[in-house]
Amino acid sequence: MRAWQVERRKRTRHLIELGGLVVKAGIVDLTSDDRATIYGALLWIAEKLQSEHAERARVRWAQIGKDALRGQV
Repeated sequence: MRAWQVERRKRTRHLIELGGLVVKAGIVDLTSDDRATIYGALLWIAEKLQSEHAERARVRWAQIGKDALRGQV
């Protein structure tokens, strides 16, 4: 397999995994699969991560995510 094919498959897998997180979090169902709403929420997150509260949000969200992945939520 060529190097570009390997990289393309890695990128595809990465994108599928990220999409899986959106589904796992219940975002798709909660928004009735409204992609504009999902995209808007992601833009809001990106804006928050560029603000003066970025580190606080990152730490809090990371803890929530770790707890959820361990099944503690």
